[in-house]
Amino acid sequence: QVQLVESGGGLVQAGGSLRLSCAASRRTIWNFAMGWFRQAPGKEREFAAAVSWTGGTTTYADSVKGRFTISRDNAKYTVYLQMNSLKPEDSAVYYCAAGSNGASNSSRKYDYWGQGTQVTVSS
Repeated sequence: QVQLVESGGGLVQAGGSLRLSCAASRRTIWNFAMGWFRQAPGKEREFAAAVSWTGGTTTYADSVKGRFTISRDNAKYTVYLQMNSLKPEDSAVYYCAAGSNGASNSSRKYDYWGQGTQVTVSS
């Protein structure tokens, strides 16, 4: 069983930055693609960003492209989401996910999920 633990969420003003981290419990996570999804109250979970197991391929939702950067450190079994120029509409619970189907934007391609970390952006 793979456990994913997110951290780094919090309250930030619009225009500010946050860096989310997702630590995996098993070293075998190193060959999994990793993704970040988010869910705002009353809305469906949506894709934000994903990275391949090598780190060589990244994909982003149009809504975050140019503002968010996903990266990973396989030596530390950790994936990051650097979020800059945050907007109130970025407020959501952010979930980390791991899967063996490439850097997909589909939540169905991911096998393991963290519990989420809250991000709140004030205007």
